[in-house]
Amino acid sequence: MQKTGMLIVLSGPSGAGKGTICARLLERNPQLKLSISCTTRLPRPNETEGVDYFFKSDAEFMKMAEEGEFLEYARVFDYLYGTPRQYVKDQIKKGHDVILEIDVQGALKVKDKMDKGVFIFIVPPSMEELKRRLKKRNSEMEEQALKRFATAYLELDFIEKYNYIVVNDEVEKAVKKVECIITAERCRMERNRGMDEILKGGKSL
Repeated sequence: MQKTGMLIVLSGPSGAGKGTICARLLERNPQLKLSISCTTRLPRPNETEGVDYFFKSDAEFMKMAEEGEFLEYARVFDYLYGTPRQYVKDQIKKGHDVILEIDVQGALKVKDKMDKGVFIFIVPPSMEELKRRLKKRNSEMEEQALKRFATAYLELDFIEKYNYIVVNDEVEKAVKKVECIITAERCRMERNRGMDEILKGGKSL
């Protein structure tokens, strides 16, 4: 039976560890495909078109936005970033499970357009731990860390918009929980329509 894939959205406040969990999932599960974003910034020396990003000019990006080709997009400092709708749909149609790591605001925009996706909210074990993680980042100034911490409180108000919540107290445990969620979602009845006819027809899966 030819199965379609599904969209898996990992989201949560900055410092919750969703990027680390996403990287581990991709290492351990080669059947997962990372959603590739479009960006208007220039490629770095080690980046490849269609692998790291789809690099677009400002005019190309805005034309795509006007034509509704993004599941979501936003300006981050001086550049635009967006999730291309057609790329995600093409990968899902081919049977790949596509994983998208994104902030809360972007995840809610994606859910408005692809509500059959699997939306997982990654949280730290406590807000005190989140503050510690943010302060520990060498790249974070104290003021920036506190701003991200304040934003995290606001983002927690949207937790009920998600299908699942995973506490990232230990990365390995959190990764296994997400893998269990993915396995369970693959077994959902609505993702396996037609299996009864295959079994009745005596065909093997």
